[in-house]
Amino acid sequence: MGLRHAVLAALCDEEYSGYQLAKAFDVGVANFWSASPQQLYSELTRLEQAGLISGREVVQLDRPNKRVFTVTPAGLEELAKFAAADSKPLSFRDDLLVKIQVIDQLDPEPVIAQLEERAAEASAKLELFGQILLRLRGDLDEQTFLRRGEQIGPYLTCLGGIRFQQVVRDWSTTTAEVLRQRRGTS
Repeated sequence: MGLRHAVLAALCDEEYSGYQLAKAFDVGVANFWSASPQQLYSELTRLEQAGLISGREVVQLDRPNKRVFTVTPAGLEELAKFAAADSKPLSFRDDLLVKIQVIDQLDPEPVIAQLEERAAEASAKLELFGQILLRLRGDLDEQTFLRRGEQIGPYLTCLGGIRFQQVVRDWSTTTAEVLRQRRGTS
């Protein structure tokens, strides 16, 4: 998957300006893809040139005008091809894991601090994702929503994000505690 598909997926939910898209990436899409605002603006230009999205100018009285984008039928076809293609196995690169790999040769203090920071970030994301789930679900309980609610895709990806952040929080907390205990016994 490239940024192209993540942007198209985000624009399927609603019409966004580049600024709004960056905010949507921070909140929802970030649990499965990340991009800087500059990358998003460049990708919007490429997608519009390829005919996969269309943009229109919105005149604003008290602020500068903005361009908002929506997915075109060609963009939906591109997403359909993407959805039908085989997915790559999950993999990730994480510099903190490299640091843990060689922790026996390092001062553990800075790594412990980074683990604690990672756990705090995961906890904050868990809170945010919980709020998103409540907003998407509305008055429905989760089982009812999962059977017949709207916007099931964002809901399910948010559930995946929650599970991932729980693992990150728990692993970071446990690893920091192990390193603290080992430091105290050496």
